[in-house]
Formats: sequence, C-alpha cells, structure tokens
Amino acid sequence: MRAVDTAIEGLKIIELESFPDHRGSFVRYWNDGVWQSAGIGPFVADNVSVSHAGVLRGLHLQAVDPQGKLVSVLSGSIFDVAVDVRAGSSTFGQWVGVHLRAGEPRQFWVPPGFAHGFCVTDGPATVHYRCTSHYLPDAQVGISWNDPALGIDWPIDKPILSERDASLPPLNASMAIRNA
Repeated sequence: MRAVDTAIEGLKIIELESFPDHRGSFVRYWNDGVWQSAGIGPFVADNVSVSHAGVLRGLHLQAVDPQGKLVSVLSGSIFDVAVDVRAGSSTFGQWVGVHLRAGEPRQFWVPPGFAHGFCVTDGPATVHYRCTSHYLPDAQVGISWNDPALGIDWPIDKPILSERDASLPPLNASMAIRNA
C-alpha cells in the first residue's frame, strides 16, 4: 500500500498492491497496522451502496462526530469528490476529485471534516466505504452538488438525485446549519 497526498492536506489516494496470476488477482483492502501507520482509521462501520449509471450521491457530512471514509469501488466506476469544510482550514471550500474504477486497486481516504459525494460514471457501481464513526441520522447535513461557489467539475450534467440531495443548500448555508 502506498498513500499518495493530494492538493488538500489529509486527503489521500491509496494505491493498493495487486497480486495477479493465472487464476485472477488478490488485493488487500485493509490492514489495520499498515493503514493506521499512514494516519488512516481506525474504523467502526462498513457500508456498501449500489447505484445506477448517472446517479450522484452527496455531498454529505455528519455535523456531530464527523466521519472519515475509506472509499473503494467493487464494480463499475465513480468520480469521487471530497470538499474541505474544516473550520479555519486554508483550503476551506476547495475540493479534490478522483476517478475510482473496479479492477484498479485504488482507494480514496476522506478524513473527518470533509463533505463527500460521488457520481457513477459506469454502472451499476458498487461502492464500499469504511467509516471512522457511526452513522447518526439526526446529524446529517449536506451541500448542493452543483454549488457554483465550489465549481466542482462533475463528469455528468444531469445526474439522478435523491429528493434530499436535490434540495441540499449551498456551502455557506450548510455551514451555518452545521455551526448552529
């Protein structure tokens, strides 16, 4: 495993080691000692979502007990995005996007303090994310996927959204709700 820093401190692309042979391949997606030595984890929950092509989920965050997420794609492909919403951060409001595809042994580490979302570019996509804290439904807030202040360059124009995601406020309003 190799942790590659991105333009925003804390966000990392994890390049996994693959062991192919005549039967297929083997990839280790988690080893507590190795990943934690890179500052990733510890984890308390694993989640899996399956989404059709064109679906966009996010941008989500947890206002209380923020979650870090280690994101992997098991089938299909996604464009995964993290937005820095850490109070006082010099990169507040900036984002990093990463293409993750099944068969490419990579992960995206999104530490606590970031809003997270993804769109499915080839589906259906099965996305696994390992979380550092438990899901708290009443603590969920979010940011509009197409907030012009963020300028996220999504690879789709008209995503399929949940009712909730379609009505999320822009970053400034989300942070006011988060800090209330």
